[in-house]
Amino acid sequence: MVVGFTAGAALLIGSSQLANFVGVTGSKHHAFVHVWADLFHKLPQINLYVVAIALTTLIAALLFKVYLPRWPGMLLAMIIGSLLSLVLNGKEHGVRLIGSLPGHLPPLSLPDLSTASVRTLAPAALAVAMLGLAEAVSIARAVATRSQQRIDSNQEFIGQGLSNIVGSFFSSYASSGSFTRTGLNYEVGAKTPMAAVYAAFTLAAVLLLIAPLTAYLPIASMAGVLLLVAYGLVDLHHIKTIVSVSNQETAVLAVTFFATLLVELEFAIYTGVILSLLLYLNRTSHPHFVTLVPDPASSRRSFVNILKQPSLECPQMKVVRIDGSLFFGAVNHVADQLDKIAKESPEQAHILIVGSGINFIDVAGCEMLADEGHRLHMNGRKLYLCSMKSDILNTLGRGGYLDRINEENIFLSKTRAMKEIVLRRLDPERCRICRARIFSECSQMPQKFDKTV
Repeated sequence: MVVGFTAGAALLIGSSQLANFVGVTGSKHHAFVHVWADLFHKLPQINLYVVAIALTTLIAALLFKVYLPRWPGMLLAMIIGSLLSLVLNGKEHGVRLIGSLPGHLPPLSLPDLSTASVRTLAPAALAVAMLGLAEAVSIARAVATRSQQRIDSNQEFIGQGLSNIVGSFFSSYASSGSFTRTGLNYEVGAKTPMAAVYAAFTLAAVLLLIAPLTAYLPIASMAGVLLLVAYGLVDLHHIKTIVSVSNQETAVLAVTFFATLLVELEFAIYTGVILSLLLYLNRTSHPHFVTLVPDPASSRRSFVNILKQPSLECPQMKVVRIDGSLFFGAVNHVADQLDKIAKESPEQAHILIVGSGINFIDVAGCEMLADEGHRLHMNGRKLYLCSMKSDILNTLGRGGYLDRINEENIFLSKTRAMKEIVLRRLDPERCRICRARIFSECSQMPQKFDKTV
């Protein structure tokens, strides 16, 4: 979601600066499509002086970034653009200048906590907070992976919340992490958060000392630098990775990207969050059912997925592993899968569920297991559970579901389950004529074709 939103925001930033880059009046509309339509109609009005200054600034910034990455390339590029504007006498040729910035720090302020203000700003503020937190943690994890550090997401959230609370008393914008600044800090060898503190003090000194010089800075130079910044926000590496790895994540990325371009920014964030939540709920509400069979090539007769290792199944027993949580959203899917197994394999009267992949169960999940066990029992079949985690067993026990399922049908391990079910629960007459004999316990069962029979 963050990658898609950031790419969309980068395109919006770049689009908004194209008018300044070519020297035409900006669009009165804010919609992405209208901005491009207005720009297209104003192409005959392009100011070549403005284009020359903007393009020179952009090229200079690129060269500094490639060949002198530790230098303040963007600042130096804007100085080069300003000098070119002076040489070309840009002001006389329609090159607009930014003008002097106030040479002082932002004043102290009290946040407006009135009911009307909170009601007006709450939707946008929530969207900004969600994006800021997600972006900051994403950046922190990316850098931590490269630097072999541990990141505490809760600590990041607390720190960012405190910084925004304190900043509200100093006329500050909402703050978050920065892809560009963090990457630059890491490349130049920053090791601790003090690097950001030093950067803040340096920026304050620059603002106080050279703010009047911005009167000579062309808006075109700013546009050239902002185009480079916008390009840097597009995380092509992660976009390629997401597209190649996950269709669902690709859908979230695409929807968030286009929503950022076509609707209000906060609504675009909500769209991405809601879609991510829906996909997550869909994924968790459909636990995987894996049919297991003993691996004939393994001396330990370990169980493998029948899709990866095609093999015979026991004619009387179906062994399945459930990978996922059994909560209220998943009970219908699990019940449907058990019913499907019962219909597709009517001769397999014994169903063993290996619960090593079940990490959580709620009351609805407990009820479903008890009901399915009872339903199968009424149809002359048996449901067994094995390898359940202790938390799962404790939940089943506290709710009295172990009695309903029958504790004799619950086993601590797969080994105990196989010994008990194969040797004592399966139909011995069917075992006598069975040629599959896939379990190691089958060797202890009499066989019709033995010489001793």
